[in-house]
Amino acid sequence: MLEQDDQLQTLHEIRSIMDRSTRFQSLSGLSGIFVGLIALAGAGAVQWHFSVHNQSYTGLFQNSPTTETAWFIGIATAVVFVLAVSCALYFTGLKAQKARQSVWTSQARRLLFNFCLPLAVGGAFCGVLLLHGIGYLVAPAMLIFYGLALVNASKYTFSDLLSLGVCEIALGLGCGAVVEYGLLAWTLGFGLLHVLYGGILYYKYEKKNG
Repeated sequence: MLEQDDQLQTLHEIRSIMDRSTRFQSLSGLSGIFVGLIALAGAGAVQWHFSVHNQSYTGLFQNSPTTETAWFIGIATAVVFVLAVSCALYFTGLKAQKARQSVWTSQARRLLFNFCLPLAVGGAFCGVLLLHGIGYLVAPAMLIFYGLALVNASKYTFSDLLSLGVCEIALGLGCGAVVEYGLLAWTLGFGLLHVLYGGILYYKYEKKNG
């Protein structure tokens, strides 16, 4: 019986080593927290713009947005994206440096490809929606494709991303059915969910282990 337990323990250790060798382990939970905070700040800026100009998100699909509003939302989204990517790269690099590991590994390349492909398709699809004047579906489309990207990437890093991806997809589908809550859904998906899951990842894989 003792020998059988030792064999099971050995198999468990081998499986753990193989899992670490095929998954990207340098993804930092802190990056998720800061990405969420940046998204919340971006959503707050858009809401501030609406309040200053006596507008609302609902009005965007009832009437065409003004050029100023369209530009403001576009710039705010771009700034959020650039800052979010910068934070993700910074904290991922910092975690890899502490662990004395390389960031640009074969696992990282697989992760990046499988994450970026659905994201790029989603970005192109959002552009098509804007081209045809149905921008009120951009928020749910962003959530759905981002969720698909997370689900796809979860195979190459922490499996916890699968749950986050499913939540983003569900939120996007719900938002598609009730489009007037698009900004709120975007805030919850890219803001609060990121902070929550970033905190879980940080406690589970960084603070708890180390």
